[in-house]
Amino acid sequence: MSFEAFLLVAAVLLVDVLVGDPRYRLHPIRLIGSFIGGGERLLRSRGWNGYAGGVALLLVSVAVAAGAAAGVLSVLWAVSAVAGWIAYVVLGAHLVAVRDLAGHGLAIGRAADAGDLGEARAATGMLVGRDTERLDAAGCNRAAIESLGENLTDSVVAPLFYFTLFGLLGLLAFKVVSTADSMVGYKSERFRRVGWASARADDVLAFVPARLTWLLVVLAAAVLPGMSGRDAARCGVRQHALVPGPNAGWSEASTAGALRLRLVGDVWRDGVKVVDGIWLGREEDREAATLSDVRRAVLLIGVTTFLFMVVAFLVLAVAGVVPWPERLLAPWPPFGSTA
Repeated sequence: MSFEAFLLVAAVLLVDVLVGDPRYRLHPIRLIGSFIGGGERLLRSRGWNGYAGGVALLLVSVAVAAGAAAGVLSVLWAVSAVAGWIAYVVLGAHLVAVRDLAGHGLAIGRAADAGDLGEARAATGMLVGRDTERLDAAGCNRAAIESLGENLTDSVVAPLFYFTLFGLLGLLAFKVVSTADSMVGYKSERFRRVGWASARADDVLAFVPARLTWLLVVLAAAVLPGMSGRDAARCGVRQHALVPGPNAGWSEASTAGALRLRLVGDVWRDGVKVVDGIWLGREEDREAATLSDVRRAVLLIGVTTFLFMVVAFLVLAVAGVVPWPERLLAPWPPFGSTA
């Protein structure tokens, strides 16, 4: 990977931070979700919603998304190098969610801080998949921070990780798998077999990024005032298994330790208590999360993301693949170097 490619990763992140994630019908993630949903319904209507059908659904979804992106980018690049660069960066920015994630969390914290519990619960419901009717203001803030910590891997570090290693198509493939897991990866009777491949693929792809996120959170907390890198490290190692799945607990538990805040507690979904008094964080830490805590969590995400970019650059530099300055203007089209 060349330094030009690293600049593309930085450009994608910068566009996401400055502009955010736009909402419109033809958003790439919406299109991917519609394709996966339609494919699952087709398989179920024909009785093909077993394990083999789930594998086919995942592979076809990845192939269609990658093929469509490659086709569009190839055409635009043939028309104009500028158009190709812009499309590459814009599409990549659609698949990273730093600003959108932080904005959702802050919206919850501000509503709760203003005493508008209805709005806080509504905003919480847009970010988490749980019942919100039982949540008080502190509970809404905790849910926001939990989601910020958990999604730090899936929405920020993992996408940037695969973009850095494999370019835009690697990032796109990860997002297809992640979207499929969020749609059909549930252990319900309907999705138990057809969603197995998506859930397992997501577990595999997020394995390294989840642990990298834990390390980056530890480093970020170590340099941020009022946070604890030591507690982030300990909570991540000791408590990650309390969160379902092999990956989500690493960033969520380390976030609790970093902020010195207890997270989770009781969680209800569809009227059923699915988590009963399981807490992340130290026993002596408080449970009453505030808007200030949400803001600290957003700061933690920002610094963690910055550290990822620093580490990515240093790895490239140590590997000896960063070119001399005169090569910085060398063309680097989306599908390989012209060198």
